[in-house]
Amino acid sequence: MKVTFKIWRQENSSSKGSLKSYETDGLTEEMSFLEALDHLNEILVLKNEEVIAFEHDCREGICGQCGVFINGRAHGPHDQITTCQLHMRSFKDGDTIVVEPWRASAFPIVKDLVVDRSAFDRIIEHGGYITAKTGTAPEANAIPISKEIADASMDVAACIGCGACVATCKNASAALFTSAKINHLSKLPQGQPEAHRRVLEMTAQMDLEKFGSCSFTGACEVECPAGISISSIAEMNARFAKASLFS
Repeated sequence: MKVTFKIWRQENSSSKGSLKSYETDGLTEEMSFLEALDHLNEILVLKNEEVIAFEHDCREGICGQCGVFINGRAHGPHDQITTCQLHMRSFKDGDTIVVEPWRASAFPIVKDLVVDRSAFDRIIEHGGYITAKTGTAPEANAIPISKEIADASMDVAACIGCGACVATCKNASAALFTSAKINHLSKLPQGQPEAHRRVLEMTAQMDLEKFGSCSFTGACEVECPAGISISSIAEMNARFAKASLFS
């Protein structure tokens, strides 16, 4: 299998980048997309050329590190998968595949396809936790939680922080990510003591990181690998209004 990769190359956030073409042969349909990039990098090493920088860790759709735009779509042509779960069988022999990093001012480019997503970490630091003492796990039935609430919490806790929601949003909003991190804790009884402070401080930090405002276009929901609904944003807004009244 032979394809042409057009990949964004950029030395750092302050330098000017551009797309560079690489004709790549020897690929198979069974290769994952990241394995194809590994193969290309091996070829570049043999040519004494600089390898392409891209992020990855688990390669199992868990860590959220591998996100890139592929032919203009976050994570590639399929719904609810990460880049590492995409395989070359999704493309045809002779295809041209355009690969670009996330585009958002809050995600400055580090190098090539690698962006700095530490803004997400700073949002979580401002309330994405509970203050209950940790230690030996309590008995499972000590705090009764209905299945409906537990399921709703787990649905938004599925967020892996990949940044596809920000990158695909025309406003570069982090509302879906922030709402998921707020709601999965605030739905549960363990998260109630900090509920008001959590939503106020995390949304304030989101604004400080210069993410854009949410205009509810729904693009984030479409590209989210975990399929998190924009109803999570509506719930965050309701929590914010309530917290504002009681703060």
